[in-house]
Amino acid sequence: MAPQLLPVALAWFASLAAAQSYVSIAGSSGVVPPNATSTGGAAAFTTSLAFSLDDFWREYIGPVEVADVTTTVQATPIPSAALVPPPPLFYGQAYGDATPDQSSLYGRNASWKFPKNFWWGIASASYQVEGAAKDEGRGPSIWDKFTRIPGYTVANQTGDIANNHYYLYRQDIARLAAIGVPAYSFSISWSRIFPFGSGQINEQALAHYDDVVDACIEMGIEPIITLYHWDLPLFLQEKYGGWLSEEIVDDFAEYARVVFMRYRSKVHRWTTFNEPIVFCGTYPQPVGYFKSTPIPGKQQPFYCGQSVLLAHAKAYHIGKSLMPNSTIFLKNNGGYKIPLTNSSDNAIATQRAWDFNEGWFWNPLFINGDYPRYLKEYVSTFLRPFTAAEKMSMKGSSDILAHDAYTASFYSAPDIGIEACMADNTFSLFPSCANTTNQYPEELGGWNVGFAADPTATWLHKATDWVPQFLRYMQETWKPAGGIAVTEFGFAEPFEGQKTMLSDIRFDYSRTMYYHDYMQAILIALADGVNVVGALAWSFIDNLEWQQGYTSKFGMQYCNFTSQERHFKASFFEYVAAFDAYKER
Repeated sequence: MAPQLLPVALAWFASLAAAQSYVSIAGSSGVVPPNATSTGGAAAFTTSLAFSLDDFWREYIGPVEVADVTTTVQATPIPSAALVPPPPLFYGQAYGDATPDQSSLYGRNASWKFPKNFWWGIASASYQVEGAAKDEGRGPSIWDKFTRIPGYTVANQTGDIANNHYYLYRQDIARLAAIGVPAYSFSISWSRIFPFGSGQINEQALAHYDDVVDACIEMGIEPIITLYHWDLPLFLQEKYGGWLSEEIVDDFAEYARVVFMRYRSKVHRWTTFNEPIVFCGTYPQPVGYFKSTPIPGKQQPFYCGQSVLLAHAKAYHIGKSLMPNSTIFLKNNGGYKIPLTNSSDNAIATQRAWDFNEGWFWNPLFINGDYPRYLKEYVSTFLRPFTAAEKMSMKGSSDILAHDAYTASFYSAPDIGIEACMADNTFSLFPSCANTTNQYPEELGGWNVGFAADPTATWLHKATDWVPQFLRYMQETWKPAGGIAVTEFGFAEPFEGQKTMLSDIRFDYSRTMYYHDYMQAILIALADGVNVVGALAWSFIDNLEWQQGYTSKFGMQYCNFTSQERHFKASFFEYVAAFDAYKER
């Protein structure tokens, strides 16, 4: 059976165990049944068959790798030697009162401080760290399929085992507690709770996350839950095209309701969606592997975005009705945008970049319930307009402005001009029609905006000098009443994946400098009156970095993916030390 040829209409019949759940698949057949008359071509004929979760895995995904450890491991004490920080770097050990050599030149700024209510921690995502791909009734997600497409990920690496965090979470949380992290942001796998995206609930999965939440609380760590970090249940993608269809709004809202109900007494900060710009950008998906759609490829990300906005707003209001004192937000992403030169065309291109990126989601949630000018001019040619009720539902439906703000870049008009770009939907920069570079203009030396991260993350440069301006821009543009949280920031240490000595890997100098300077940048913004309320660093451990597989390293802990041993890197000590030095007492 070729999975990509299975038909549109998919529904499943409830049963008691997720592994024994069955779906009825009805769709087109190219054969005229006996005693039937064809009046509508092949599409006029339907058939049905029982289809279990095991069948679904077998036909759509195939074999999966299984870890050596497949039961929950209890935490053991963290050796004191593992918590010894590295020797001082050139600016002094982590913000402390360092004395050797030039370290003394870099003292603590007594005027800086993090407010008492400033929350901070570390983040992960389910598919990137959990492993346990088929265990305890989990259904496949689109990423289980993506990683089976030859060449889609580096070396065809999958998340089948990853960090085996599904079974090692107690030890991982204990490590976070031991180094002093007060909050852990993790995502729940939708296809664990609903193996087919909707229908019967997998109680075993909820019981697992019960213990993850409880383990955090037991160890003095605040659990922060993300409902969706890119791992869409594959069944919904095949059923109606996933985020391309507004049918998904009700399915997501029901999933959100179930999780809200389960953890409302223990979890008080919630993310509905992580970086919709990125996961909407996976559309159009590779031809021949997923349900086809007549929607043109250039338009598909925006159909996805519209469904996400509607789903977010519906989930937000469900959550607030159940947990009126909770903080619920959508997590957006993008870097600071700087006009390459002081020209009117570059100013317009930069604004177009804001509109097609941050404004895509922040304008509906913080300004008027609708898209910003340049984006709306484009999407109004094919998307239905939001209703007045939908606009009202979206506006104000994020309690904080949560942004994954890693870097900054320069923007300019395309060489062919903005108007010519807008008139040519085959042009590479269409529809935003904004060019970008990480280099200053040649007349200013052509220098990078900051030193480069690993070649696996070509988009990322250490542009921490621009962070205060970035935070101020977001506050002045979208005016979030609840303040701004930097909900992801981190750095891919250059060539770390090529290192073989543990001591070399742990001394991640570039990443350490990134966190040192980034935390100072947040402190500068706070001193300048920007209402920054929280920060979450990415990532608590080396993991599957999506299409880059395990080659791109963002982790503040090293993971040996054979033995599953973990080791703190220098950057982790640096990040924690910022709060030790500057927290308001």
